[in-house]
Amino acid sequence: MQPINWEALKFEFMPTRSNIRFHYADGKWDEGRLTGDFNISLSVAANVLHYGQAIFEGMKAFCGKDGKIRVFRPWANAKRINSSARQLVMPEFPEEKFVEAVKTVVRDNIDYVPPYGTGGSLYIRPVMFGTSPQVGVNASFEYELVIMVMPVGPYYKGGIKPVDAMISVDFDRAAPHGTGHIKAAGNYAAGLYSSMLAKKQHFPIVLFLDPQTHTYVDEFTTSNFLAITKDGKYVTPLSDSILPSVTNDSLMTVAKDLGYVAERRRIAATELKDMAEPAACGTAVVITPVGRIAWGDQVIDYGWKEIGPNLRKLYDELTGIQYGERPDNHNWLVEC
Repeated sequence: MQPINWEALKFEFMPTRSNIRFHYADGKWDEGRLTGDFNISLSVAANVLHYGQAIFEGMKAFCGKDGKIRVFRPWANAKRINSSARQLVMPEFPEEKFVEAVKTVVRDNIDYVPPYGTGGSLYIRPVMFGTSPQVGVNASFEYELVIMVMPVGPYYKGGIKPVDAMISVDFDRAAPHGTGHIKAAGNYAAGLYSSMLAKKQHFPIVLFLDPQTHTYVDEFTTSNFLAITKDGKYVTPLSDSILPSVTNDSLMTVAKDLGYVAERRRIAATELKDMAEPAACGTAVVITPVGRIAWGDQVIDYGWKEIGPNLRKLYDELTGIQYGERPDNHNWLVEC
């Protein structure tokens, strides 16, 4: 293992000691194996290359204040990867086996967990994909589940700065995590075109409206939408076409713990101008405040140059739980 400059870590891939792999064939998953090989060999006719049978998850392990290593809410990710698997006609993976596999690969790469106080964490990326060679349109007969880990730094360096967002009005809305009413995690390809067009206009993220009427807020290209309203409520969209975010669910729970009214409801796009602190949320960043939203010729400017006080309160509370600085009253952390 080469020395790591913990302070210089970015959110990017880094080979570590090992990943853990499981193979599915003849109706069952094998017992898995740790390997130091970070390459895979596939047939040119592999199902994933032709018909896109692939899903992934994302979670983190943290070195706590007491020096213990804990994974944040792996049971939620175990449930969600199986929900995605059902949507894409892939085999489910036993939840207990999934959590134990996560613990196993984290323990085997324990030296890669950033120390407490650096702001870093060990990112965990399980990915499942169809491997059987076939050209007929059908679900794969064999699958691989790979769980890789890598140390990542804090997403924000030098303070959490709001970003500008753009509502997709000039191109077709493509649901980034699924299609129509499919809540499948781990396929961002449908949002890449929208992102490319938005970035050419200097907008880091795209906010999608509902695919049927284009009048309700759905989610951002890679993250869920949430906002603190002017009357102090936590609101997030109720929609059948967005990813059920573990981070969003966690923040809603934390918000209620802190005394906020938290609502999951349909949010009309016309309400955006009346929000106080809008944000995107996800595993990598926890919370990304949004400073401005462009909607055609209209620009909604929220006036924030830093993260707002309510979002800061939520961010500090959730990250405090993750790093063992605050009580884990919901038993979210699993020790490795």
